[in-house]
Amino acid sequence: MVLNVYERYYKAEAVFSDIKRNGALVMLISDSEAGFITYKAAVTFFPHNDDEDYAVSYDAYFEKELYSGKGRRSKKKEAAFIDRLSETIDEIAGENNAKVFWNEPLTEERRG
Repeated sequence: MVLNVYERYYKAEAVFSDIKRNGALVMLISDSEAGFITYKAAVTFFPHNDDEDYAVSYDAYFEKELYSGKGRRSKKKEAAFIDRLSETIDEIAGENNAKVFWNEPLTEERRG
């Protein structure tokens, strides 16, 4: 079962496929199946051309596996991953010439 443990939209700056991206959807994703759990940090950059534009495009999607092993969801692990999520996403964004503006969220955070 795949679940977005955390997600929030932020203002961002990037260009992918010759399209300026002004927003980012930041996620912590868990995937549990048959006694195994995987956690990934993910970000997708999208145009966000106005306050109503949340049409997420997946041509600028990046993820990093944080943990994979036997077990199930752990609130303690999830809290630690969320605490470090901005650092992890900054690393991913930097590798792709992009930036997330953490002090400019576009929505409230959602936790699953």
